[in-house]
Amino acid sequence: MAKENKKTIVLFALASFLNDLGSDMIFPIWPFFITTFLGANMTVLGFIDGIGEAVVSLAQAGAGYFSDKIKKRKVFIWTGYLFSALSRLGYAFSAIFTHALFFRILDRLGKIRGAPRDAIIADLSTRENRGQNFGLLRMLDNLGAVGGIILCLLLFEVLGYRKLFLLAAIPSFISVFLIFSGIKEKRAVEFKIYPGLSLANLNRDLKIFLFSSALFALGSFSYSFLLIYAKEFEFQIKYIPLLYLLFTALAFLFSLPFGWLADKRGRKFVLVLAYFFWGLVCLTFIYRQSYPAILLAFILYGLHKGALEPVQRALVSELAPAAYRASILGGFQMLLGLCALPASFLAGLLWEKASLFTPLYFSLGLTSLALITLGLVRER
Repeated sequence: MAKENKKTIVLFALASFLNDLGSDMIFPIWPFFITTFLGANMTVLGFIDGIGEAVVSLAQAGAGYFSDKIKKRKVFIWTGYLFSALSRLGYAFSAIFTHALFFRILDRLGKIRGAPRDAIIADLSTRENRGQNFGLLRMLDNLGAVGGIILCLLLFEVLGYRKLFLLAAIPSFISVFLIFSGIKEKRAVEFKIYPGLSLANLNRDLKIFLFSSALFALGSFSYSFLLIYAKEFEFQIKYIPLLYLLFTALAFLFSLPFGWLADKRGRKFVLVLAYFFWGLVCLTFIYRQSYPAILLAFILYGLHKGALEPVQRALVSELAPAAYRASILGGFQMLLGLCALPASFLAGLLWEKASLFTPLYFSLGLTSLALITLGLVRER
């Protein structure tokens, strides 16, 4: 049984690797596709990124709820990869930013795969290896991202935006095939009737953690802004994908070690490190704008990404009752996504109306509050 469980987790990780390979052929040039190729401003970029994350939140919550209700996971996972593949075909034919917004929403709807998949991984894991299993998933995510960025660097000047987007759809179509044909879904027997979810089902520590995570998410604007910061500080556009590659490669290298560390030292310990790394990113951009400082900021951002996501999921899945695990994982992603919409939109407004440093100060304040509230959470 343990061998079969591991095989399922590895297959999920492989599908995630392929999907991210396609995604990250696009992401390094995404802000410039919107602002340069399609002619939008920073506020529009922030709105598109924010609305995309809000859609992620609703998609994850809805998929988590219905996955628990009907006791089926697999259909949400392969359908999610299909949406992502189709959205990249749409990007290739977008002529104005409103077209890109529509396909961004479809792309983000692909995240319906997240909560059901994470629930399966949590169910197949134990307290001693749950952090490592989520870390493995994130490691393969980020490895795919590294490969996608390298392909972007090699092919962008040859293919341009449209042909590159068409190419990026292919790995996600392969992910659809892997999940559809390779995952054997087991019939659920423990909870024959979905008992329904309310706030009363959430314990004190889960509620506090959700509040802490919401505070942090309100301040952690999209990576697009970090790339634009680099451009403002005299990085040439053709070299900016290397910065994206840098932080993604570090997230790949450290996701599994941080998952292992969370299993050994506790989830909160690693989450504090993740918040601390983000704070250092903001401080570096505020006080240093040299090339070495910008490189340091993206190194810290990579460490932040490697520490944050797998440990968040592991902690939420442990604080959640088993009957509601997919619902709560989806609800958690909904919360983060709903906070991401105002986070990126406010960052764009503060940039346009005040200064490019104002979003960084705002984020530092919310990160400090998130750290204080995280201290009140008691791990099981």
